[in-house]
Amino acid sequence: MTDPKPLPFHFQFLAGAIAGVSEILCMYPLDVVKTRQQLSLGKNTAGVIGTLGQIIKSEGAPALYRGIIPPIMVEAPKRAIKFAANEQYTILYKNLFGIDKMTQSLSILTGVSAGVTEALVIVPFELVKIRLQDKANKAIYSGTWDALTKIVKQEGIFALYNGVESTIWRHALWNGGYFGVIFSVKSALPKAETKQGQLLINFISGAIGGTVGTIINTPVDVVKTRVQGYKGIGPRKYNWALPSLVTIAREEGMGALYKGFLPKVLRLGPGGGILLVVFEQVSSLIRKHILVEQKQPM
Repeated sequence: MTDPKPLPFHFQFLAGAIAGVSEILCMYPLDVVKTRQQLSLGKNTAGVIGTLGQIIKSEGAPALYRGIIPPIMVEAPKRAIKFAANEQYTILYKNLFGIDKMTQSLSILTGVSAGVTEALVIVPFELVKIRLQDKANKAIYSGTWDALTKIVKQEGIFALYNGVESTIWRHALWNGGYFGVIFSVKSALPKAETKQGQLLINFISGAIGGTVGTIINTPVDVVKTRVQGYKGIGPRKYNWALPSLVTIAREEGMGALYKGFLPKVLRLGPGGGILLVVFEQVSSLIRKHILVEQKQPM
């Protein structure tokens, strides 16, 4: 049995965009907590709830959504690329290798390829977001446009691509784990007999995929945050991913490579489920209502 025919690219893009925005609106405060913990050079003692409480108490509840404009701006193309590129790479690799049915190895390969593509698009948006989420920058940047213009003016246009290598690592690892695990979990679970059962399978497989992807990519995410947090003042401590991993582990201990892991996995575990459920639901609606109507004779 062959896999379902992929949607046309523009419909894949639309479904991915809707899925991404849905996920970020639900889970963004945990991303702020993750960034704060990853930027901290000391031991994180407050925990997720404690950090959320500290932010609300000292900076107000709106601070939980500080820096959300850049990810909202990029979330549609970012998540759209995640799924649309994954589908397009699936077509490419199936034709290249002469196969018509998905395998776990192919799922991992397409996921890694989509992750690299996604990373190249989002680096400037991620950098601005990290700068805005950093409490130390509250008095420096008043908002998204102010941060963008100051970064370009003070550090140069190419500073917007600081951390591109670690971002590629982060997204390649996460997407490879995410799509690879989704394939395995869906294959292991019994076939759903109802629409509600299919929704549950999609959420479970997406949540497990998001969790595994997070376990795999958190160390390079810590590096990415440190690299993009550098404002061009003083010597650059973190640059390339692998040497930075060694530096962090040597100076702060191996546990520091998983700073921000709990808020990250709390976001991207369920968030991965939300992503897949919304993407599959929107794709199903498009196939049922739009593509069918387009095929009907006038």
